[in-house]
Amino acid sequence: MKFLDQAKIFVKSGDGGAGCVSFRREKYIEFGGPNGGDGGKGGSVWVEAVANLNTLIDFRYQQHFKAQKGRNGMGSDKTGPKGEDIVIKVPIGTEILAEDQQTLIVDMVTPGQRFLLAKGGDGGRGNAQFKSSTNQAPRYAEPGWPGQELWVWLRLKVIADVGLIGMPNAGKSTFLSVVTSARPKIADYPFTTLHPNLGVAWVDGYEMVIADIPGLIEGAHEGVGLGDRFLKHVERCSAFLHLVDASSEDVVKIYKDIRKELDLYNEILKNKPEIIVLNKCDALTDEEIGKKQKALEKAIGKKVYVMSAVAKKGIFDCLIAVNAYITRDRKKKEENLSEEKNVAEEAPKMWSPLD
Repeated sequence: MKFLDQAKIFVKSGDGGAGCVSFRREKYIEFGGPNGGDGGKGGSVWVEAVANLNTLIDFRYQQHFKAQKGRNGMGSDKTGPKGEDIVIKVPIGTEILAEDQQTLIVDMVTPGQRFLLAKGGDGGRGNAQFKSSTNQAPRYAEPGWPGQELWVWLRLKVIADVGLIGMPNAGKSTFLSVVTSARPKIADYPFTTLHPNLGVAWVDGYEMVIADIPGLIEGAHEGVGLGDRFLKHVERCSAFLHLVDASSEDVVKIYKDIRKELDLYNEILKNKPEIIVLNKCDALTDEEIGKKQKALEKAIGKKVYVMSAVAKKGIFDCLIAVNAYITRDRKKKEENLSEEKNVAEEAPKMWSPLD
């Protein structure tokens, strides 16, 4: 299945049905009076986040979504049937933006979350609603109210715990294939990865979702290469696993180039915690690895891990280190949810005449 993370669609809710102009006509009942029913309400357009989708490819083949119109009212005070709603199913992590691609309408982040995107138009009132002591035979009924219509953008941001970042050919896909059951394309040339790949690893009995995005190069924040288009997919991650190719001549420059692109992209990525790893250590001697590790640690002031994804050396040290950030982030989210729940429970109850 092809990966698609952005799509533009048109949605329109149903128009309301028109009211009916009708009069009661029965034998032996003089001056029966108006009995025109109201029009039915138009169908609404809903968006629902579902767990079994991971791409927006379906919206390449269908871009228009229109709910059913409400039926017109009928005689004998019969209200027209309501138009059927439609539900647009999107992957978890989908942002819905206005046509300007800047205004966020809703962020679909939890399974089963629903949002009313376009409300159906109300039905018009039939002539029975306009009956009064001074107008006992109204010959007027309202037309139905029009539904809402709008163009929106769907933008998918995959939900993962760890984001793999680094230059092209830094070994990110190899690492993902070793620690998870994912099978991304792996080759000995740059830009092998053309779209994000997800995998699940288990660390200390906990599930860890890892996202591998296309490699970054200098100027990525300005649209150079592929990585800038997919950087949004790591905005939700708890931490980065920054892989640096140890076989490169200047590992410090490579790290700083990638770090610069992240800082220039936006504040969210700039402040993400990261674990720095020298990958492909099997290609160098212990002495060479030690020199590059010390040089990088001195330049950035952080601990640098050494790993070989192919030889499966140092892998779990990196995973345990990054899992500390994930665990902390999960606890923080749980505390926030608990506080929100307590606030909702402590909120004063609205008075009801049934109490």
